[in-house]
Amino acid sequence: MTRWERLLRWEEAHRFAVDATGTGFLLLLMVTTSTDITTAAADASRSLATPLISFAVVAPLAWRRVRPTASAVAVYSFALLQLAFFAPLVVPADFAVLLSLYSVTVHGPRWAHRVAIVGALVGSVLLGISMNGWFDAPGAASTAIFTGVFALSVWAFGLVRRSRRETIEALVDRAERLEVERDQQSQIATAAERARIAREMHDIVAHSLTVMIAQADGGRYAADADPAAATRALGTIAETGRAALTDMRRLLGVLRGSSEPPASTGAVPVLPGPGGLSHTTSQGFAPQPAESDVGALVEQVRASGLRASLVRMGEPRNLPPGAGLTVYRIAQESLTNVLKHAGPNPKVTVLVQWLPDAIVVEVSDDGRGASADSDGLGQGLLGMRERATMFGGTVSAGPRPGGGFRVRAQLPTPTDTAPARTPADAAPDERTTPVPSTQDEATR
Repeated sequence: MTRWERLLRWEEAHRFAVDATGTGFLLLLMVTTSTDITTAAADASRSLATPLISFAVVAPLAWRRVRPTASAVAVYSFALLQLAFFAPLVVPADFAVLLSLYSVTVHGPRWAHRVAIVGALVGSVLLGISMNGWFDAPGAASTAIFTGVFALSVWAFGLVRRSRRETIEALVDRAERLEVERDQQSQIATAAERARIAREMHDIVAHSLTVMIAQADGGRYAADADPAAATRALGTIAETGRAALTDMRRLLGVLRGSSEPPASTGAVPVLPGPGGLSHTTSQGFAPQPAESDVGALVEQVRASGLRASLVRMGEPRNLPPGAGLTVYRIAQESLTNVLKHAGPNPKVTVLVQWLPDAIVVEVSDDGRGASADSDGLGQGLLGMRERATMFGGTVSAGPRPGGGFRVRAQLPTPTDTAPARTPADAAPDERTTPVPSTQDEATR
């Protein structure tokens, strides 16, 4: 900011002080000039009244910007009194009328400057008549025209300045609103990102820890009677922990914003990614899980001792990016809730149904249902609803008639999506071994 701009900003912030100081110097000049004019005219009767009327006309200019309408009314009123009782005397203080007209045009409301210019034109006519009399029409007309044109010029110049001021104020207001909107958008984006990260953290940590706790409890009870079962439980705990660690590293890598991959910690098995792609990576990277990985998810919880079955209905199709992950996360969170709240030895069925214009994932169990204990947080169901809402879907959850609990989610799908590729259609390096079917699993 230049020195001139700083000076203008300071002057704008101290309007009354600047105008009052300027008016003080103007009063001193006008009163002195008016006294000299009266003395030169040898009119002793007006020697005292003229300075007083000059002071009354000029003094309201101290409020010409902070109270432009009231200042203009005061200046016009005292100028009219001078015209009525002291005509045909014209003193330099009368130019305060033009300054007041300019100030109310630039800073006052629209109706005020319109009334002011009309009053100035009427005053020009009255001034011409009072100075030249009714019988000197040419002289009165010339005086009225001259003062009227002068007043119109001042008014036009004030309108130009008013338009420029309004344009600058509009630009400043727009810049301030854009700055506020930018901050709001940043806050909204930050809140949305925090909510997304919270959902991912909840899905990763809650599911993985629930499976590990269930396996640890089962292995501890089975250690004496069946050491092999305890060994299998420890293997499942290790695999689940590695998968959770991989997901955590991927999520934390996004939070760090670093383009460098995390340090290698050895081969880490991960869950199958979209389209059935499954591989082991030494740096913890893997495709995001999708709908096709629900079978591997069911196998994982079945390995933890849960009686789980998977039912597929309809012809699978390719889902939009993120929709497959939403289906997977909803099934994952529902199975996690079964492990935590359904009670001992529940039976759970995962249904994935492809409708003509939607996909339905339903997880139902025969556990405790409405009598199940709750941690009081409800973040899992909230996260499911938020994920489904982002894709225009719905989630309903509640106890089943006759016992148990059911979570049902439905997401709309595009009608022009192509059928999902089967392992036989995949490239040689993308083919996977399908999830082995069991007696509890039916595929349609």
